[in-house]
Amino acid sequence: MSSNRSSSVRPHRLALAIAALLPFGSALAQEAAPAAPTQSEATTLDAVEVTAQRRVENIQDVPVSISTVSGEQLDVLASGGTDIRFLSGRVPSLNIESSFGRAFPRFYIRGYGNTDFRLNTSQPVSLVYDDVVQENPILKGFPLFDLEQVEVLRGPQGSLFGRNTPAGVVKFESAKPSQETTGYAKVGYGSDNMWNVEGAMGGALSERWSARASLLYQRRDDWVENTYPGPNDGYEGYDESAGRVQFLYEGDTFEALLNAHARKLNGTARLFRANIIEPGTNNLVDGFDVDKVSQDGLNYSELESQGASARLRWDLGDYNLYSITGYESVETINRGDIDGGSGPYFTPELPFASETADGIPDHSQWTQEFRIESDYAGKVNWQAGLFYFKEDYKVESFSYDTTAGSVQDGYERIRQTNDAWAVFGAVTWQATDKLELRGGLRYTVDEKELTVEDYWNTGFVPCVLQGKCTLAQLAALEPDGDLSASPEDKKVSWDLSATYAVNEDVNVYARAATGFRGSSIQAAGAFNAKSVADPETVTSFETGVKADLFDKRARLSAGVFFYKIKDQQLTAVGGAANANILLNADESVGKGFELDLQAYVTDNLLVTLGSSYNDTEIKDADLAVAVCAACTVTDPLNAGGLALIDGNSLPQAPKWVHNMTARWAMPVGEGGEFYVFTDWAYRSEVNFFLYDSIEFTGKSSLEGGLRVGYNWNQGDYGVALFGRNITDQTRIVGGIDFNNLTGFINEPRTVGVEFNAKF
Repeated sequence: MSSNRSSSVRPHRLALAIAALLPFGSALAQEAAPAAPTQSEATTLDAVEVTAQRRVENIQDVPVSISTVSGEQLDVLASGGTDIRFLSGRVPSLNIESSFGRAFPRFYIRGYGNTDFRLNTSQPVSLVYDDVVQENPILKGFPLFDLEQVEVLRGPQGSLFGRNTPAGVVKFESAKPSQETTGYAKVGYGSDNMWNVEGAMGGALSERWSARASLLYQRRDDWVENTYPGPNDGYEGYDESAGRVQFLYEGDTFEALLNAHARKLNGTARLFRANIIEPGTNNLVDGFDVDKVSQDGLNYSELESQGASARLRWDLGDYNLYSITGYESVETINRGDIDGGSGPYFTPELPFASETADGIPDHSQWTQEFRIESDYAGKVNWQAGLFYFKEDYKVESFSYDTTAGSVQDGYERIRQTNDAWAVFGAVTWQATDKLELRGGLRYTVDEKELTVEDYWNTGFVPCVLQGKCTLAQLAALEPDGDLSASPEDKKVSWDLSATYAVNEDVNVYARAATGFRGSSIQAAGAFNAKSVADPETVTSFETGVKADLFDKRARLSAGVFFYKIKDQQLTAVGGAANANILLNADESVGKGFELDLQAYVTDNLLVTLGSSYNDTEIKDADLAVAVCAACTVTDPLNAGGLALIDGNSLPQAPKWVHNMTARWAMPVGEGGEFYVFTDWAYRSEVNFFLYDSIEFTGKSSLEGGLRVGYNWNQGDYGVALFGRNITDQTRIVGGIDFNNLTGFINEPRTVGVEFNAKF
C-alpha cells in the first residue's frame, strides 16, 4: 500500500483539473484509507490490490476494465438493510434488477445479461464469492457483510474463471482471519421498524490457527397495506439472517482457509401492482399510492442456503499449488399474485387471474479447482489448472385458481443436472521494461440434462377438455414427443492483452478476449413447448489508460470497448400468450466507454465520479417475439402479430450510467471527526422486454443517499444519521406484460440512525 507523500499541487488547481473531466462523468468505486496529513504532507490515495488475474496485483497494472467497492463506501451503500441490488449503478456499466425481490438478482454488465426469471436459468455474468462460483441465480443473492472488497470485472473472463463469464465477473472477498484480534459491531435502525445488525470477531487460536466469525441480521415491517380482506394484510417486509465462520491455518509451506456459511430469508416476494401504468405513456396512473394495493392471492418468499469451501495452498519454492473445493445448497419457495389485483376478473383491467409459486426443494453444487502458478524472478510466469463443476437440482412450479379460493390447479417438477470440466492456462511475459504481454486459453466441456418428472394442469391447455392434463398428455403435445433434453457443448476461449508503462504513473493497455455460455433449456409447460437455446459466444475488444495523477492525489481509469455476441440466448418472457421461450439471436453487438475518477479535491474532500455509455443492438432480421396484451408496441409486426426486434437494444441495458460520491470531513478535538458523505446514481431509460413499447420503457432514474456522522477515538466508534433514496423517487423498474399494465417499483426512501464500533 502506498504511503502519504508531499505534494506541491494546490487544491484549486486540482479542483480545476477535476472540473475539466466532469462532462465525461466518471466512476471508480474504490475506497481510500489515508492517514491523517501533517502540515508538510498532503493526503494521497492508497494503492488498490485486486485478484482479477488470480494473482494479487495493483489495479493500475491489470489490463482489464475493473472497479472495486470497499470500506466505508460499502457500509454507506448497505445502510437501510438493502440487499445486493444496492450495487446497481454504483460502478460503470453495472445494472442489477430482480422480479423476485431479495431472492433472485439478475446482473448485467455493459448491457449484457439475461432477463429470464426461471430457477434453472443461467446468466452471462458470473458471481464468485470467496473463490467459489455461485451458479444458480438464487445463490447470487447471498448478503454482503464483513467484506474486504467487491471487484467488478467487465468483459469476457473465460480463461481464468470457471463458469459462464462472457459478460464479466462480480467477485466478493470476505474479510479473512488473522493472528491479530479484530472485529466490529454495527447496529442501524430506520423507517418501517427496519433493523440492520452485523458484526464480526476474529483472532488467533494458536500460533498457526486463527478464526473469524461474522453475523448479519436484517428486518423490516410491511410498508404496503393490502386493502383486500384476504390472507395477506401487508407486503414488502422481510426477516433475514446470515452467518459465516472461517478458520485459517498458516504453516511454513502450507496454508488452509476453511469457510462455512448459511442464509435464511422469510419475507415478501416481488410485489406486482396491476394497472399502474397510464396507457399510451410510461407514467404512473393518476392517484397511484405506493403504500396500498388490493390483492387476493398469497404472497411469501422463503429461502435457506448453506455452503462450505476449502482453499488450500502449498508453497513449492518456484511454484504455488492451489486446491479450491466448494459446496453450495439452497432450498426456496416464492409465491405471488402475478396478476397484481383482486378482481373483478375477465374484464379489460384483469383479463384473467394468475397466482403462481416456484421453488427449489432439492439442490447441490460441487466445484473443484486445482491450479499451479509459477513464482519466478525472471520475465516469464505462468499458471495452469483444472476445473470441475457438478450441479443437480429440482424445480417445482405451482399454479392456483384465485377465483376459486386459490385452489391449486397445476403442478410441474423438473430435474436439471449440469456437469462441466475445463483445462486452462495463462502466460505473462515482461517483454521489455515497459511492455508486458499476457495470453490465456481455456477448453470447456459443458453437459446439461433436463427431465420433466411430474406434470398436471386443469386449465389453459387443450387436454383440459379431457379432465386433468397429465405428464403423458403434455408429452403428446410436444412436437418431438420428448420432454427431456441433454445438450453437450465444447468450446475454446482465449484472451490476449498488452500493458505498456508510459511512465511510473501511467499505463495504457489493450485486450482481446472471447467468452462462452453453454446451452440453456426451457421445460415444456402449460403455455409453451420445450425450447433449447444453442450456446452463445462473444468476442470483445477494449483499450484504455490507467493513471495516478497529481502525486497520487487522483486516480483515473478510462477505456473504450466493442463486443459481438454470436447466437445470443434471449428469453421471450410473457406476452399476451404468457409464453416463456428461449431464442437465439443471430448476432448482438455492444460498444461504449467507461471512465473512472477518484480524487482528493482538498485534504478533507474526497470525490469519486463515474460514467459509462453502452450502446447495444440486436441484429436478426427474422427474429420475432410475442407482444404485450395491453400496451403500445412501436416495433413492426409480422403477419402473425409478432414483433420484429431487429435493431432493438438489449433489455435492462441503460445507455448511460453515472455515479458520484463526495466525502467531506473536519477534525474535531483529539481523534474525533465530523463528516458528510453523499452518493448519487443515475441510469437512463431501459426496455423491460425484447420488443419496444411505450408503456414498458422504464424512465431514467436518479437516486441519492446522505450520511452525516461523527467518529471518535481515532475512528474506533461512530454514530451517523443516514438516508437512502433521499428524494423518495418512485420508478417502475419492471413489468408483467401478459395480462395488463402491471409493474413493480423501486425501494422507497429510508431514513435512520446507525452506531458502529471497531476493535
